[in-house]
Amino acid sequence: MKKDIILAGVGGQGILTIATIIGDAAAVAGISLKQAEVHGMSQRGGDVQSNLRLSTDEIHSDLIKEGAADLIISMEPMEALRYVTYLNNDGRVVTSTNPFKNIPNYPDEATLMQKLNALPNVATLAIEDVAKENNMPKSANVILLGMAARYIEILTPQQLRQSIARVFASKGAKVVEMNQAAFDLGLNAVK
Repeated sequence: MKKDIILAGVGGQGILTIATIIGDAAAVAGISLKQAEVHGMSQRGGDVQSNLRLSTDEIHSDLIKEGAADLIISMEPMEALRYVTYLNNDGRVVTSTNPFKNIPNYPDEATLMQKLNALPNVATLAIEDVAKENNMPKSANVILLGMAARYIEILTPQQLRQSIARVFASKGAKVVEMNQAAFDLGLNAVK
C-alpha cells in the first residue's frame, strides 16, 4: 500500500507540524516515508508545499509527479487549487476555507470556493474559525489533519492521534490534550 500526499499552505501555518505528526506515526508503524519540501518553509507568509510519500514498500523518489498524488492537505484554499494538477483521478482535497491573503491580487473568495466545490472529492471546513470557537487558535493545522485522517488510510486515525501525544509531549499534558481535541474536531467534521 502507498499514499502520496501533498501538504500545502502558507509559511507559519503549521504545515511542518502536520508533516512531523504523519512522519512520527509512519516511523512507529514501520512504514517507509520520503519527504521533500519544495518551497520556502522559512518564509512566513510565503507559499509552502511539501511532498510526503508513504509506502509499505521501498520508496525511490521523494517527489510526487503531476497526476500521481492521492491527497492534498491544504491550510489555504488558493494553495489547494495551486496543486490540483498533481492529483490522480481518484485524488482527494482536504482544505481550509479560510483564506490567507498574502498577495495584493488574491483571487475572489467566491470564485475560489466555486472551483474547490467543483472538484469530485473535496472536504472543506473553516478550520481557523473552528479553532477560535474552541479556544485553540494555534491548533487549526491539527484540526485539518483530523479532517484528512480518514483519507490517509495507510495510517489509522488512532495512530495519528497517538503521534500527536508523542510530538507534543515536551510541551506538557494540556498542550497534548488540546491538540488531540483539535484532531478529534477535524475527524468528526467529515463523514
